[in-house]
Amino acid sequence: GLVIDGRTLEHVLHDSLQNIFLELTEKCRAVVCCQATPLQKSVLVKLVRSKLKAMTLAIGDGANDVSMIQVADTGVGISGQEGMQAVMASDFAISQFRHLRKLLLVHGHWCYTRLTNMVLYYFYKNVTYVNLLFWYQFFCGFSGTSMTDYWILILFNLLFTSVPPIIYGVLDKDVSAEILMELPQLYTMSQ
Repeated sequence: GLVIDGRTLEHVLHDSLQNIFLELTEKCRAVVCCQATPLQKSVLVKLVRSKLKAMTLAIGDGANDVSMIQVADTGVGISGQEGMQAVMASDFAISQFRHLRKLLLVHGHWCYTRLTNMVLYYFYKNVTYVNLLFWYQFFCGFSGTSMTDYWILILFNLLFTSVPPIIYGVLDKDVSAEILMELPQLYTMSQ
């Protein structure tokens, strides 16, 4: 790992040293920046996103972390002694830092699998309906006539677009939380 303080970070963030710093950080498992200003934090996250083309996650617990959280792809706010500014600016909120593991490994995995299955569901639902309309056009001479009334189309989209995703989103858990916590490798395997 690499630990860097705010004064050193100020020198590193200049254009001449950015590439050397990024090469060094790529070789580390973790980089911890302490006593950095809010501007330095956000510039560092922007630098990693733009130069390394990496997905970024910013975690903060106070008002000085808001700019960093907003710049990152995903922001996690920790509610605590420093107030609720970080939580209000974040995508996800946790009460303690130790809950981050469960947020990423369990809820992240479930969310990822649900989203991928929902994209496939919407794709096949629309392909089915468009396919029906396409073949119907052979019987009506490609006049653009719809084979269903508009209220049936609305009902079709209402039933097949709202009810199944809600049921699926509430009930679907492909792997239990305990197994996901014990085997973090499952998160990367699902991708």
